[in-house]
Amino acid sequence: MGKTATKISRNTYTGGELFGYLVGMFGQNLIYQVIAAGLVSVYLGTVLYIPAAAVSIILFAARIWDAINDPMMGTIVDRTHTKWGKCRPYLIFFPAIIGVMTVLCFMNGIYTSPGASKALIVAWAAVSYIIWGMLFTVCDIPLWGITSLMTEDENDRAKIIGLARMAAGVGGIGTIVSFIPDFLKGMFEGKYNAMVGIDGYTQQMANNDTKKAAWIATVVIITVFATICFEIAGLVTRERVPGDAEDKRGIIDNFRIMFACRPFRQILISGVLRSPLQLLMILAMPLMLYYYTDNAFDNVGNLDGGQRIIKIGLIAIAVFIPQFAAMAITPALVKKYENKSIYNFYTIVGAIPYALIFVAYVVFKGNLLGWAAAIITAVCIGLAAASMGGINVMQSIMIADCVDYEEYHKGYRPDGVFFSGQSFLTKLSGGIAALIQGLVYTIVKFSGENLDNINYRLTQGEQFFKMDPIVQGTDMGKYAAAMFFLISIPVALGMLLSAIPMKSYGMTDAEHKDMLAALVAKREAAKADAPAESEEA
Repeated sequence: MGKTATKISRNTYTGGELFGYLVGMFGQNLIYQVIAAGLVSVYLGTVLYIPAAAVSIILFAARIWDAINDPMMGTIVDRTHTKWGKCRPYLIFFPAIIGVMTVLCFMNGIYTSPGASKALIVAWAAVSYIIWGMLFTVCDIPLWGITSLMTEDENDRAKIIGLARMAAGVGGIGTIVSFIPDFLKGMFEGKYNAMVGIDGYTQQMANNDTKKAAWIATVVIITVFATICFEIAGLVTRERVPGDAEDKRGIIDNFRIMFACRPFRQILISGVLRSPLQLLMILAMPLMLYYYTDNAFDNVGNLDGGQRIIKIGLIAIAVFIPQFAAMAITPALVKKYENKSIYNFYTIVGAIPYALIFVAYVVFKGNLLGWAAAIITAVCIGLAAASMGGINVMQSIMIADCVDYEEYHKGYRPDGVFFSGQSFLTKLSGGIAALIQGLVYTIVKFSGENLDNINYRLTQGEQFFKMDPIVQGTDMGKYAAAMFFLISIPVALGMLLSAIPMKSYGMTDAEHKDMLAALVAKREAAKADAPAESEEA
């Protein structure tokens, strides 16, 4: 047994490959945040003023297509056989294409003339976002799938997945795409101000087109850098675990495989029930932008004598640092505790801080800008974010284990198909979360032309946190309450529900260790027989 373990530890990735892979993961998630935190959370609604209901429909339609597209791409990956392997070709050739499409998503209504068609703007948003999602899937599935091909060592795989989640979390810095345009818009003001009065072009249109130009400049800069990083993963990694020599399974076969594998099916169902968890990431930046900066981040240093920016820093730290901490310690926990127990701990215990976020909002009567309220809110968000980070790592580790499970029982490795399930879960969760957000925003009318009016009022000195019925007694208070409700109550309920399918998880850690040992022994035997077969031939 010790001999086998030594062989496993040698057949693994190098330090250089690990570093290059993590750089690529960072770049990919930087691009993802440009779309998720920039386009979806801010640009479509608060810059293009597309109604929240329309944005939700676009996102949900894209997610329905992903239900078909992701397993299709997983099937294509599993049937790919090249000198580079089955995952690397996509990581080598597609990052640049994704980068170009990312920029095109923002080139929507650059110059808004008085007669501009809103329908055309909505159509561009829908088509460009769906195409971007398809292209992103082409690389997302191989990027995660290759983790089960880079090493045969169970602990090394847990390590790279944990570090990958951390690198993805660092890529979350892409959320600053929501703030940078405020600092760049001065570069474009002269151009659009000169157009005021031409063909009914108004000052309000000039201001909005200036904002669009600043957004596009920001997106181009971030995307070029992210694409270069993304490309590195494909160039430096190597695939060490052999795939199927001839994989003839079709898309229908792979759907059957996905749902016939009991542990994988349980992970999928749990992930769908946990969909509201995405609300925290969707709303983190809009919440900071409106509640804490009154939609003017470039002016935040002047608010409350500069104290507001410190409180924003507390929230930002709470969103990111605890996530990284949980991602870092989870691979170590996997060595000591049962996977199912760790997963359910994160989901059940993690529901508590999510619920407490809205409790804090109510207790402090909607004003969370005081020091005590800011610290308590940051602690709740930090604990909630930690649970999310831990769950993400456990989901990837358990999906990789399911690939071994399927190879052991059926004789083939569905890396692409099973990791397409992870991609699908991320996108479907985002779509469901967007539907929930769109429904609540539509109810409180935080959308479309009304949002344009809110933005204008904020420029006139009104404060977003005071637009609350508990504080001011007006019907405007629905907005802040809606934001805090969304990142709290639906998420807590989803977390609790997601533990139900995992109560009787279909694979114990001991069973997986035995399966992996048998698979490694089988591969070693095949390698030993290969020269003899060659000589006979």
